[in-house]
Amino acid sequence: MAETNPSYEDARAELRDVVAKLESGGQSLEESLALWERGEHLADVCRRWLDGAGERLDAAIAAHDADADGSGET
Repeated sequence: MAETNPSYEDARAELRDVVAKLESGGQSLEESLALWERGEHLADVCRRWLDGAGERLDAAIAAHDADADGSGET
């Protein structure tokens, strides 16, 4: 099964579930490691989404500032 990257909201929700499972305990070492690895992947997905959102916001602000600078105001 090929894995696709989930949306930010889906990744965050699943990450919350993974953390809750790890905190509750009761898993074998192998299961805990698999959960940890999944959590790391989900955290990376969230980080990429947030980085991308930050870049888009920076670009929008820069475009707005450029428009304001070129509007003929003195």
